[in-house]
Amino acid sequence: MGFIGTIVIGLIVGLIARFLKPGDDSMGWIMTILIGIGGSLLATYGGQALGIYAAGQAAGFIGAVIGAIVLLVIYGLIKKN
Repeated sequence: MGFIGTIVIGLIVGLIARFLKPGDDSMGWIMTILIGIGGSLLATYGGQALGIYAAGQAAGFIGAVIGAIVLLVIYGLIKKN
């Protein structure tokens, strides 16, 4: 997947994560994309390293959303301080 594809997937994952995580997340599009990309990378490489799933499986997308939610929680905790 190319650079533009990564940004699009990051945006989608970030939006889904913001929708699923309760609370007010006042951030812009760029931060949403960055959180989504970070969640994707975290879940993809972490899940594959642990042998939970292989590249290209649907579990990777679900893992990316969960990774982005985790990053949103961490971002919220850091932003409060």
